Order: sequence, then structure tokens, then C-alpha cells
Amino acid sequence: MNIPKRLGWISGGIALALLLWFTFSTYGANRPIGASTGIAYMGAWFFGLTDTEYFKHIKNSGSWEVFFLIGVLIGGFLTSIFITKTFKFRILPPLWKKHKNNSPVSRLFWSFIGGFLVVFGARLAGGCTSGHFLSGASQTAVSGLIFGGVVIIVLLITGRLFYKNL
Repeated sequence: MNIPKRLGWISGGIALALLLWFTFSTYGANRPIGASTGIAYMGAWFFGLTDTEYFKHIKNSGSWEVFFLIGVLIGGFLTSIFITKTFKFRILPPLWKKHKNNSPVSRLFWSFIGGFLVVFGARLAGGCTSGHFLSGASQTAVSGLIFGGVVIIVLLITGRLFYKNL
């Protein structure tokens, strides 16, 4: 059996639609997909801040998102090991080495800056990256569509800045 290393966009779209249907349905989680509240939940739990009003507010959604994130991590790992057979742990991807530099510090620095800006922007808009992009845009929420559009525009601009010779 020859399994492709990448999922086609039509197959990926159908798989994403089924995942969204399952998570929104009463048969599944009965809630939208999100992730950042899980991080806040783990941070509050780790630092002993579980008596705060905010923690009480996010207790149910945060605990669900922790399991969601663990499932994403395990699912991605198992897929890369057993299905696509592409698992590699590396800090410097070949494209970064070829077009930017060979410095792991530079790669980690710019990854942190980029990730921070995306999360900061998503939280400014009152949500998280996956919540806006996956759940919000699939429901044609204006905030999700704007966030998705801004992400794509910034991705094109930063891709052009970082990979000038591509």
C-alpha cells in the first residue's frame, strides 16, 4: 500500500470538516476547537493559581483543551512515525539553512518572535490562533475571517523577507 507523504487539499479539507463537525456536535466535545486556554489552564495549575476567578472561568474549557493539545501532539508524532515516516527532530530546517543562515540561535529567536506576535494578535482579538482560524472561520465569524486574512498576508510578507532568494 502506497500512502502519500502529504494529504491533498481536498482530502485535508474533508478531514478538517469532519473534525470540526465532531467537535461541535453533541456526539463529540460540543464545543469549538481551541488551544490557548489550555496553556493558561496548565500555567495556572503549575503555578498554583487555581483559586483565581479567571481559573474558575476557564476550568472546563481549559481542561478539555489540555487533552486536545496532548492528542494533537501524540497524533502528529504517530502519523510522522507510522504513516508518513518523516519524523526528524531538527532545529534548522533545510530551507532555513539554504536561504537564511546556519545559526540555531537565530532560528529559535525568530521562531519565538513570530510565534509571540501571532499569539499576541490572536489574544488581542479575543481568542486564540486555532479558535479564530479553525472554529471561527468555519462558522464565518468576522473575527475569524479577518484573523485568517491577516495571517495569510503577514505570512506572504514575512516569507518574502526571510526567503528572498526563493
